[in-house]
This record gives sequence, C-alpha cells and structure tokens, in this order.
Amino acid sequence: MRAHVFNPLQTVRNLGILAHVDAGKTTVTERMLYLTGATYKRGEVHDGTTVTDFDPQERDRGITIFAAAVSCEWDGHRINLIDTPGHVDFSDEVERSLRVLDGAIAVFDGVAGVEPQSESVWRRADRHGVPRIAFVNKLDRAGADLDAAVESIRRRLHPAPLVVQLPIGREDGFAGVVDLLAMRALVWDGGVMETGPVPEHLLEEARRRRRLLEEAVAELHPGALEEFCAEPSLSEATLVAALRELTAGGAGVVVLCGSAYRDRGIEPLLDAVLRYLPSPLDVPAVRGQDGQARPADPAAPLAALAFKVSATATGRLTYLRIYSGTMRKGDAVLDAGTGRTERIGRILRVQADRHAEADRAVAGDIVAVVGPKAARAGTTLCAPGAPLLLEPPGATEPVVSVAVEARGSGDGDRLAAALARLAEEDPSLAVRADAETGQTVLSGMGELHLEVAAEKLRRDHRLEVSVGRPQVAFRETVGRGVSGLLYRHVKQDGGAGQFAHVVIDVEPLDEGFAFASAVTGGRVPREYVRAVEAGCRDALSDGPLGGHPVTGLRVTLTDGATHVKDSSEMAFRAAGRLALREALRQCAMVLLEPVVEVTVTVPDEMAGAVLGDLSARRGRISGSEARAGAVVITAVVPLAEVFGYATRLRSRTQGRGTFTTRPAGYAPA
Repeated sequence: MRAHVFNPLQTVRNLGILAHVDAGKTTVTERMLYLTGATYKRGEVHDGTTVTDFDPQERDRGITIFAAAVSCEWDGHRINLIDTPGHVDFSDEVERSLRVLDGAIAVFDGVAGVEPQSESVWRRADRHGVPRIAFVNKLDRAGADLDAAVESIRRRLHPAPLVVQLPIGREDGFAGVVDLLAMRALVWDGGVMETGPVPEHLLEEARRRRRLLEEAVAELHPGALEEFCAEPSLSEATLVAALRELTAGGAGVVVLCGSAYRDRGIEPLLDAVLRYLPSPLDVPAVRGQDGQARPADPAAPLAALAFKVSATATGRLTYLRIYSGTMRKGDAVLDAGTGRTERIGRILRVQADRHAEADRAVAGDIVAVVGPKAARAGTTLCAPGAPLLLEPPGATEPVVSVAVEARGSGDGDRLAAALARLAEEDPSLAVRADAETGQTVLSGMGELHLEVAAEKLRRDHRLEVSVGRPQVAFRETVGRGVSGLLYRHVKQDGGAGQFAHVVIDVEPLDEGFAFASAVTGGRVPREYVRAVEAGCRDALSDGPLGGHPVTGLRVTLTDGATHVKDSSEMAFRAAGRLALREALRQCAMVLLEPVVEVTVTVPDEMAGAVLGDLSARRGRISGSEARAGAVVITAVVPLAEVFGYATRLRSRTQGRGTFTTRPAGYAPA
C-alpha cells in the first residue's frame, strides 16, 4: 500500500456511493480505485474479486452487505470513499455512513432509472443534507436511455437535474460522451480515454443541450443569471462555480453518464467529485447536542464520531470520522456519552479489509482505531478537556424476528456471546429472551438481514444454530379514543405514602406519540407533568391486544390533584403509566402489521399470473408500467406475505422475474 501523504483540508473529499441494489455502485467504486492507482487490477463483482465487497458472504451473494471504507488519490486530492449497501435490509448501514459523509455519488441504472431503494437512499441523504452528483450507469445495456433516466430523477426525486454530458452512441454502440461544459468529445478505446472535437453529427444537438443547461443554471443561480442576461452564453468557469454552489445547496444535481463495467465515464466522474462535491472546509462546522460548534481545524479540540464497529483478525476496529482536532497513537480520549476514558492503541488507514498504520489522524479524516473497548456506532470520542456530545445516527426499529438456538448442548453461552457481538457491530439487530417461551429471539430489518446474521454465526463464530420461521413485529394503535379517564394512585404501606390523581384524554394520531398538558391553575406542578409523560411512555411498550408496542396516539393531561406530603414524581409517573394502560383497555384498538412496497419486473406474458399471486398475498396493486418488453408492477403487500416470495416468483416466471422491496410503514392487519 502506498504511503499516506498529508493533504490540506481543501483537497479532501469524504463521499459515499449510494444506489439501488444492482445499479453498479461497487463496479463504479472498483473502477475509481483502479484509475487512481489504489489497485492494480480491476475487481469484478461476478468474479468475487472486488476490494470493497471483501466479506465471503458478499462475494457469494454478489451484493454489498457491509459499508466498506477505502482511500485513493486523484489530481492531488485525497478521496475517502464509502461503498454502501443497496439492499433495503441494510439501509441502517447506509444511514450510519451518510451521517459522516460530506458528499455522495448516486448511481442509477440507465435502463431502470430511479428504483425504489435509490429513492429511499436519496431521501435519507436529503435528511442529512448530503450534497450529491448523479451517475447514470450501464448506458451500454439494451434499452438504456439517459433522457428517460433523467426524467425519472426529475419526477421522483424532485431536484433539478443538470445534465453536463451527451452520450456518443446508444446501447452496445455507446463509446463515450460529449462534455457540454468544455464542448469536447471524450471517447474510450480499450479502456483509454481520448479527447477530441465533438463529432459533426452531434454538434447541433450538443449546442442545443449546452443552451438548455445554461438556461437551467441561470434559473437557479442569481450570479449565473446576471451573466446569462449580459453575455451571449455562460463561460465554463461560471458554469462550474454555479454548479458547485447548486450542488452544495441541494437546488440541483449534476448528472453524468457512462458504463463502469466497460470503463467508460469514470475519469470525468472523478473530476466532477473534485469540482462539485464539498471538502470538509465547505460544510458547516459540526455541532454538539448542546449547540457548541467545532470547526474542521486540526488545531481545534478533538471531536470524532464512531459510525461502525467490527471485529477482525487485527482486533476490534472502531471506524471514526474526525470532525475537528488531531488524534495521535497513544492518546487518551473521552467517550462523551459514558464519561469513560479510552486509549487509542493504533490508528489505521483503511483500504476495505487491508490497513496501513498511521501515527495520527486529523480533522477531515476517516480512519479505524484499535483500543476503545466500549465504543459503539454513534459514540462520540473527544478531547478530555473539551467534552462534546455529537448527535448519533438514528436507528430503525427491527420488523422481523426469528428464534435462534444452538444445536450443541454446551454452546448456549457461546451463542449468547456471539449474538451480543453481532448486535454490537450492527445496531439494527436486536437480541432478547422471550419471556413466555424462554427462546432467544433475534430481530432485524428483513429476511435477508437475518439470513446474513445467522450465516455469520456459522462462519465467523463456528456455531451450529437452528433458526425458526421469520415472524413480523406487530404494533397496536388507537382506532377510537376515550375522554376524561380518571385515575387515582394511592399507596399507604408505612412511611411516606404515594398519592397522584390524573385525568387524561386519549385520541388517535397519524403516527408516533404526542403528549400535551391542558391543566390550568397549577393543579399539577410542571415537574409532575413531565413525570406523567414519562409514565405514559412506559405504558407504550405493551398494548392490550397482544402485548405489542403501541403507536399512533395523543395523550392530553386535562386535570389532576396532589397531596402536600405524599405526592412525588415517582407517584405521578406510576399514575401516568397505569392511567394510560387503563385508557387503552377502554379504547377501540387496532392491530397493525408492517407492509412493504414490492416492485416486480416480469415479461409481458407473465404479468397476469404475477398480479393474481400478489392479490392472493393480500397485496394492493398501486401501479404498472410497460418497459422494453417487460412490465413493472408496484404493490403494497404485508411483510409476512413476502417471506419466500423469491422462490415463488422464480417458479411462476421461469426464473425471468425479479423483485425489490422497501418499507412502507404499518397498516391494519
């Protein structure tokens, strides 16, 4: 591995590759690594030779499962790159990666355009304010159409797509692109890029598209509008500066195109990363939960966020984004959440599953460290003398569970330790003991997620395990509420007593839980109101229908009473919990089950059989669309009915049908 050369912060790019499964993002990553000299051989997904998909399961399945960090250099800049999973079951891995990125490349299939999971990761990037550029891949495929893909971006993702390239050739004849900013042709022959004049037959179309690009940029950018009104056309420098600002603000997305598998379009994509995506200096200073800001400055106090933990042959690795300050080997750092002091044993520059030692890491770096024993994904490590707690990445609640048990009679303790380690590495997995059956229950984001976890138990921990049938996680909600429920909590058993008197209203809410107080005249002091809310939240863990978590309700405290000596926060918390439990027993409750949006692509002649099968699975058909000899059917289906659907679809379509899913919330069961 090449020695690390320190770069000033303005020459650093921290970016991720985001896409729907099979859009080609791992191939894009591999070509970027090859062109930048980080690897000396092109890795191929189908051959199992990729750098970033290094886990045996990833190579067996041909998909990205775990986010992998790599570094490379291009034109004097260092690019820290995270290749993220595309499958919906691993969306939490994407969420944790997005939390520490400054920019992203969104990869789209040139035939399919925007697909369900690409829409989902786009929305996640919106929430984190991550600037993106778009790369329409696979333009060499039959049916590939850049304009149709761009229109799907405009229609489904809603930013203004700003197309800066025109393809040269279609489908199998795709040979290169016209750079609309420099008005030159970029053609690839045998993997080598050659620059030349725009082909005569494309000159008029290139001029027309350049004008459309100028008009679109002028509409969105005031500085470009001034030049557009004063000059015959916008200069390349003005376009680049405006496109960079529009990308940073999210008002527009620069669109490039190519075929990563055929090595076409990657060099301009790397140039676009440097041109349009921000450096750590260009993004706002990171802020702690107390509002305190830390600039991206190596001389500032240390602030770093852990976004991934993994156990390897090297030891327990904690992956960090350094937001400010400098971290050195041997430093003592503070875990801001627990107050525990940890020591940094080693700092590693990460190249997927390979590592190079470093003496220090500075603001803007993404590195792995060995040493912290209690750090988890979301842990803040900071300078002991300048504590700062960063907002951790959000975690999604698991929706599917399986019972897991060790086959070996003496392997129970080993299984418990292995499951604890899996949950530590992947916070979207949850482990619990079922109180009724005594079984160990593993919960996750989907069937594939749990399959991968079970396989890790077998391969990495050498455990023979039995896995039960998947079960979905139900919820309960309020269909019709109650008003004026009075609850008196009075306990007198020697010593100080407990007294709390509350009156609550419960009503349905679209989602989540809301609490409000309408008490007047100070009949319930403010600190007791907070205790009532805490008690109500305690009661949400098990509903009256089947002990499932309760969601979708608003509780209003309308009245109450206190006792001079016997009232306390503990008494009012107990009153809130017991009052809401009693109220839920009187409400009309509704059982909810998780549903998913299923997108099925099948040949025309097989659409009828697939529609019938989806209806038999309690699916609600929401749309269908013809696409190049195939039909794309969209339906909302209960998650429980999707288990085993892959096998059924293959048998009904002679192996020619494919499907993807994405979460669509909960619906009445």
